[in-house]
Amino acid sequence: MKTSLLDGKKPAKFDKHIIGNLLLDVAPADEVRQEALIVGVRNEDGEIYRLIGASTHRSFMNAVEELFDLDLVDELEDVDDPVEGCDAIFREE
Repeated sequence: MKTSLLDGKKPAKFDKHIIGNLLLDVAPADEVRQEALIVGVRNEDGEIYRLIGASTHRSFMNAVEELFDLDLVDELEDVDDPVEGCDAIFREE
């Protein structure tokens, strides 16, 4: 999986836990967006600040499970179509 911080967006306080729990390769945002499935992560201001790109459904589900384990919620859990270019968007409750 690949990840990128978005320019000008402040990382969330819990960001270090994401990096600690997921095996992610840092890549430019354009490269991350080319992956098959995209996870967005919102900061406390409600902005998507991090993208995580997964090339397979299996790696996407692994990322989703790890983010749920961090007590984050998926805004798109009951949505079928991507929102803001993301297949899942996680944030703190």
